[in-house]
Amino acid sequence: MSSISTLVDFSQKSLYLSLLSISFNPTAWNIVAQNEYHKKTITRMFGGNARNGCYFLAVMIFSFGILRDHLYQRALEDQPRVHLLPEPYATVVPAALFLVGQTFVITSTWALGITGTFLGDYFGILMDHRVEGFPFNVLRDPMYVGSTMCFAAGALWYERPAGLLVTAYVYVVYVIALRFEGPFTDMIYSTRAAQPQNEHKKEL
Repeated sequence: MSSISTLVDFSQKSLYLSLLSISFNPTAWNIVAQNEYHKKTITRMFGGNARNGCYFLAVMIFSFGILRDHLYQRALEDQPRVHLLPEPYATVVPAALFLVGQTFVITSTWALGITGTFLGDYFGILMDHRVEGFPFNVLRDPMYVGSTMCFAAGALWYERPAGLLVTAYVYVVYVIALRFEGPFTDMIYSTRAAQPQNEHKKEL
């Protein structure tokens, strides 16, 4: 246990604040989005305008994402520094991880658009077809993978072993979130796909 304590300072409150913010974001947005799908709470706040409601949620998600990243950086600053990789890998590896991770995040956002990225399907703003180009032809969930890579890049760049522990936690949180988000999103599009068939049957 003494060897672990030299790598990770578990007494720092900033570490737990970082973990809390990482847990909060995907959990809260999944709850809010599913509530929106069933009850249209945010849409009603904006006078029935689903698109404005989605933009509001996008601002909230983006803002809390910035806060999460800030808390993570603060947590790293409070943790012991340990040389994790020899030069030049100590610089090259985290830089490459961050570059690739950000590429996945930015290109997936570009491919999906604002409403596609920020849970517009829960507002009834559905895409006409599944996005199959880059980066979705490489990864099923490029935004989550890219974000996790950026967490790992920060840990390696600042040489904080605690950051690698946080990164592992990020991965677990995202895997759990996807178990709820993925099937629910598939259900939304399956319901949309079935509607024309039902209408056609009624006409017959």
